[in-house]
Amino acid sequence: MEKILDILVCPVCKGPLVLQRDRSELICSPCRLAYPVKDGIPVMLPEEARTLPAEEDVKK
Repeated sequence: MEKILDILVCPVCKGPLVLQRDRSELICSPCRLAYPVKDGIPVMLPEEARTLPAEEDVKK
């Protein structure tokens, strides 16, 4: 998964993504979106992303 992170970007802002292993999500800090990773495959559709609540810490 780390190799693919080098080329994947947020489809909304084109910013970098951080893998949050414990939740199987790719996090975009600027957009506060969490893209799910299902069966090892990132789902990079904005409509499938979870909006991170303000109180949730975004790991960098």
